[in-house]
Amino acid sequence: MTKPEAKDTVLLVEIDGPVATLTMNRPAKRNAMCDELLDAIDAFFSKPPKGVRVVILTGTAGHYCSGLDLSEHVARDAEGTMRHSRNWHRVMDVIQMSGLPVVSAMFGAVIGGGLELAASTHVRIAEPSCIFQLPEGRRGIFVGGGATVRVGRILGADRMCEMMLTGRKFGTEEGLAMGLTHYAVGEGEALAKARELANGIAHNASLSNYMMIQAISRISDMSRSDGLFTESLAAAVSQTSADAEEGLKAFLEKRKPVFR
Repeated sequence: MTKPEAKDTVLLVEIDGPVATLTMNRPAKRNAMCDELLDAIDAFFSKPPKGVRVVILTGTAGHYCSGLDLSEHVARDAEGTMRHSRNWHRVMDVIQMSGLPVVSAMFGAVIGGGLELAASTHVRIAEPSCIFQLPEGRRGIFVGGGATVRVGRILGADRMCEMMLTGRKFGTEEGLAMGLTHYAVGEGEALAKARELANGIAHNASLSNYMMIQAISRISDMSRSDGLFTESLAAAVSQTSADAEEGLKAFLEKRKPVFR
């Protein structure tokens, strides 16, 4: 197991076998996202360490991520603001589409850009302290990190619009009902649950995991006929692999499969 880096590092990285745990480490800022933290997350997912098959993303000091660090806001013109937003989109795409399943262990603030970040991950676990909010309307700004696509897809446009207009907060149980989280756990249990799920996912066939990540969200953007054809292509690739052969053999032999 590799230990986390120095305490002044904005992103702590710990690797335990096939699972990497990334901890956003800006406790004084409720892990608000700054350019340095965004760049560190981008660097990890752009070139993940060899052997890592699943990633856990979490926060520290009682919070997941409270969004964009407005105290470090730099005045930008329209072009600069657009480019900043597009860089967020790029990094969120890297997280979602890197090929590594990502599990979010959430507690405390999951607000604004923090919710956009969580929505780019594949499995979300929430403790009772979670607060889900899109407060941009109260700040005179608009979301820019992909919420209209990712959060809007989860909630629907109507509910997301209401959430932004009113700035209201949702707790864990409401977030579970709305799809903002997949699991609701007890206080202090999110990371343990994330490790349990991550280890299970790590033992899936890597090609199957990759296909799920790459295909499903894209298929949802396609027409019905294009989506069904793409599904057939994904099935053809995965079901003719060595791992598929091992999975069937293990099933017939009543044992756990050993994938590549």
